[in-house]
Amino acid sequence: MLRGLATVSFWASDLAAAKSWYADLLGINPYFERPGYVEFRLGDYQHELGLIDSRYAPGGTTAGPAGAVIYWHVDDVSATLEKLLSRGAKEHEAPIERGEGFRTASVVDPFGNILGVMSNPHYLEVLESATPA
Repeated sequence: MLRGLATVSFWASDLAAAKSWYADLLGINPYFERPGYVEFRLGDYQHELGLIDSRYAPGGTTAGPAGAVIYWHVDDVSATLEKLLSRGAKEHEAPIERGEGFRTASVVDPFGNILGVMSNPHYLEVLESATPA
């Protein structure tokens, strides 16, 4: 039924600033833009990160950090956390060893969204099995 992430959406009251911040962080420009929305494709599977002007948020959307945390796989949680903090993100959850090679941390980006990072051996196993030898 659920086949994978299609788009992770973050809200920003200053979309131009969010676009610039994420472009700098990711080292890429959005591949798609329209008024009120920009979208990046990133990572091994080209998952989508959408930035949406917060005036288009559905009714009842909470302002500031709330809800589910989506974790993006990274090779080095500590280095990634330092990079995020150096660009103005605020620590949400310090690095935590989850056992058996799993490690997580999260920040709140300058626009109020929680961005989770994780080292995840299962992600690497799936990537390796999907890569032709």
